Amino acid sequence: MNAKVKRQKAKGKSVDALRAQNFYLTSRSLLTFAFCLFTFASQSCAVDERRGVPAGAQATVERVTEDIAAGRDAKVYEEAAAEWRTTVSAEENARTLARVRERLGRVESRALHTGREQQSAAAPLSGHTLELVYQTRFERGTGMERFTLLERGGDWLLGGYTVSSDALK
Repeated sequence: MNAKVKRQKAKGKSVDALRAQNFYLTSRSLLTFAFCLFTFASQSCAVDERRGVPAGAQATVERVTEDIAAGRDAKVYEEAAAEWRTTVSAEENARTLARVRERLGRVESRALHTGREQQSAAAPLSGHTLELVYQTRFERGTGMERFTLLERGGDWLLGGYTVSSDALK
C-alpha cells in the first residue's frame, strides 16, 4: 500500500472507498478533457466575428444583397453557382427574391449568427463551402438569412439563399 492509502486507512476510509473516489476524480477529469477537446474540434471550422468572413465571401453577400434590393433577380441567378441553378429554376428564383423584397424590404442591418466553413462539402454541394446565417433587420421586419457560398476558381458564388421570417408566412 502506498503512503496515502495507509494514511486514509488510518483515518477510517477503506481501500475500496479510496479507489471509488480516485475513479470518480479520474472519470471527471477525462470527461472534462473530452468536453474541451470536442468543443475545440467543433469550433475549428466555425466562422465568427473574431475570425471573420473571408473578404471575397463578404463581397458576394453584399453584392447579392444589393442586387436583390434593386430587383436584379436574373443577375443573381446568372452569377450563382451551377449547383444553385440546377436546384432552382430562374422563375422560382425570381418569385422567391421578389417575395423577400416585397414583404421585408431592404436590408437595414445584419449580424452574423453562425458560420460554418467546409473544405470538402457533401453532395449536392462540392468543394470549399461557406454557410453564413445572419440575424437580419429589414425595412419591414426581421428574419434569419442563410447564404451558402461556394468557392470556384478563387471567387465565391451563391450556392443557396433562404430567409426565414414571420413576415413571409
